Order: sequence, then structure tokens, then C-alpha cells
Amino acid sequence: MQQDFSAWIGRSAVAKDRLEPARSRALSAALGRAPELTDSRLPLLHHWLYFWDVRPPRGLGTDGHPARGDFLPPVPLPRRMWAGGRLRFHRDLKFESNLTRTSTILKVETKSGRSGDLVFVTVRHEIGDEAGVALTEEQDIVYRGAASATLELPKPLEQPPASAWKQNVSPDPVLLFRYSALTMNGHRIHYDRTYAMKEEAYPGLVVQGPLQATLLIGLAAAHLDAPIAGFEFRGLAPAYDGIPLHVCGDPTETGARLWIQQGEAKSMSAQVVCGDPG
Repeated sequence: MQQDFSAWIGRSAVAKDRLEPARSRALSAALGRAPELTDSRLPLLHHWLYFWDVRPPRGLGTDGHPARGDFLPPVPLPRRMWAGGRLRFHRDLKFESNLTRTSTILKVETKSGRSGDLVFVTVRHEIGDEAGVALTEEQDIVYRGAASATLELPKPLEQPPASAWKQNVSPDPVLLFRYSALTMNGHRIHYDRTYAMKEEAYPGLVVQGPLQATLLIGLAAAHLDAPIAGFEFRGLAPAYDGIPLHVCGDPTETGARLWIQQGEAKSMSAQVVCGDPG
């Protein structure tokens, strides 16, 4: 791919929203947890439930995402996925706060892989309230060419992986639909089975990367005594509906290492770092 996207580097956008607990209650209920919130702090990674980018039909691509060429560069490759990210939690976000998110494109890189051309776009978000920035995040978005063949569904494991902490989650279509609705994610691979299989050659509905990351950090937060100051995650392989997700973790000297396994393959790996926010 010879197209030059350097003009997009440094482009920024600002969005505003207000934290209110109803969305976090809805996500907790969708995950089978008690919907009551114990305090005024926003649960980790629940900021992804905000800053909806709602477009009219003419502003959408055929995949259900906002059409390219507005904030994100007009990469011509058809498949788009969230490849991973890095977050630093400087202090807690509180419900009923008015938030501002400033997003900046840090880099656009073109690479070649076994499946063909790839374009990686890294976006930095700074999220804060009246007191200043409370959270910084870098998101890696990857664009790929059309699939040459339909992928195979993983086979369920007879025994869960060995780990100190574990949780089994059933990613059924209702959970995927609810998470897409709560994040205003219109990408059709998460709820439109015909599109996912015929247009993007997946063998089923695809489990959202941010949903998997939320499960991982929730597992760590349930077992660690110290506050989580940093979180990094990377998508390794697609995960699909109908097959159990094994959410796993082991403590480390600085926090924890985490992963999600579906069948023999790990779909996501992550690590958390504990310590004073900053």
C-alpha cells in the first residue's frame, strides 16, 4: 500500500459527556453481576460506555462504523479491529462529573503481514474533568484486507487453563448486542451474523475487544488489594459467540498478568500494574 497518511498525524478531536451510573448498572447486569454500585467511582474501563459517536445513516460505512476520512484516516482496507491499548489511571473518575476527552492521532504505520497489508493507527485520549486529566489512554486500531478464507471456530476446552484466578464467561449474542448498544458500537461483526460470516469471513459473531479487556481488568480488581495504576492489553486472535471464554490471571510482583482463552488459542493478553496513581 503506497497511500500516504502522514497528514493525519496530529489531528485532534474533542468530545464531552457526563458520567451517570445507569450505564454502569446496565453493564454490570449484562455481565451477571449485582447492578448496585458501592460508591461514586466509575468502574475501571467503564469510560468506554461514554463519548458516543452517533452518526446519521449517511455517515456510516457498510461495516456499521462511522465512515472513514473524518477524524480517522480513510484507510481503504475493509476490516477494522481494535488491536490493543495502554492506559494510565491518574485518579478516580466520579459519577455526575462532566468530562472532556481530547483525542489525537499519534501515528499511522503501514506494514505487511502473512495476511497482506496492515495499517496501524494509534490514537491518544486524555480524559478529565474540572480538576484536570484523570486518565490517559492509547488505542491501537488495525486495518486489514479482506479475508481469503473463513476462519475456523475453536473447539471448547475440556478443562479450563491453569491459573490462580479464573472466571468462565458465556459470550452469547445477547451479551454482545448489549455491549455494542452500551458503547454505541455499530460494527456489524458483533451482532449481524450474516454480515460477519459472508462479508468478513468470520465463523460467528466476534466478541468485542473492549468487552474482553473489561472482563480482564475486572478479574484483577476483584483479587488485588492495591489500586490499579496501569493496564495494557493486546488482541491475539478473534473470539466468537457460543464458546466459553476462560478469563484467567496470575499475580505478579507488580500487579498481575492476565489472559482470555477460547479453545486452545488465547484471544487477549494483558497486564496490570499496581501503585499510586500518577
